[in-house]
Amino acid sequence: MWECPDFYPVGDDGRYVLKASFNDHDYYVLGSYDDETDEFGVVGVDFMDDVVQLRYDYGVFYASKTFYDDARKRRVLWGWVTEADDVERGWSGLMSFPRSVLLDEDQKQLIQWPIEEVEELRGKKVALENKEIESGSVLEIRGITASQADVEVSFRVPNLEGVELIDGGSLDPQMLCRQKNASVEGVFGLLVLASDDLAEQTAVFFHVFRRNEKHVVLMCSDQSRSSLQTPVKEAIFGAFLDVDLDQEISLRTLVDHSIVESFGGKGKSCITSRVYPKLAIHNNSHVYAFNNGSESVTISRLQAWSMARARLVQVHTRRKPSFT
Repeated sequence: MWECPDFYPVGDDGRYVLKASFNDHDYYVLGSYDDETDEFGVVGVDFMDDVVQLRYDYGVFYASKTFYDDARKRRVLWGWVTEADDVERGWSGLMSFPRSVLLDEDQKQLIQWPIEEVEELRGKKVALENKEIESGSVLEIRGITASQADVEVSFRVPNLEGVELIDGGSLDPQMLCRQKNASVEGVFGLLVLASDDLAEQTAVFFHVFRRNEKHVVLMCSDQSRSSLQTPVKEAIFGAFLDVDLDQEISLRTLVDHSIVESFGGKGKSCITSRVYPKLAIHNNSHVYAFNNGSESVTISRLQAWSMARARLVQVHTRRKPSFT
């Protein structure tokens, strides 16, 4: 069953987005639209392509809709972040942070990024630069409220000669993330909503492979150790990330108690996860950078902020109150 369709223009060259929700994910295609004939033609990847399927988000993100913000000339997207057990909790999910939607420079995919108003919630900040993380090490990011945080980090991989080779048929990113989870050699990234002893942790990480003489970056979100009490429906999510390894691999992760929204490659791939830690809550939660690779990786830049609560302001009018 297909539901929650959406159709809108994007970019400056006449591209349109057609989106549909099915199989627990929000898929989209890019194409051209002729308003005289009322015909839409897909350009590139189609909905039913087996090799590549374009999604807004490769995690727990469904039934989304967009609107056009005419004041700021932007397309804004919201998605439904579902529950693992809605009957027990008494509600059926929360909404994601609002995202702006843009067309990538290569015009082959969309880019999503938290709207700039989210930055108004930023409070206490910590930062570091050019920090080497040796093989097998973990670095705690101290000084922020880790259960409600905004973390931006860029990694640099100095040595690509020894990266793992995968065959041309290994194209399922979620399957690869299951095989190459956060505990195996070769991965690096962030551990969020982590307890003191790392018994609970949600890992958002990268794995660099070599396939057909080219380097491929895999982005994963591993929830398999996120809670000692409440299991999640899907333990691991994955997506390929189209980035130039001559530059840096960037990651932005928004943590809000039970929701982790991650944006890889400046928004080229997005993964949202829903987790229910028992130990790593409130002030007992931590954020770490980690490296399970055989070689050191470098954090070029890291900035992290404690985040304030969003504030709802009631505006009184002559007709009825509304919230902004």
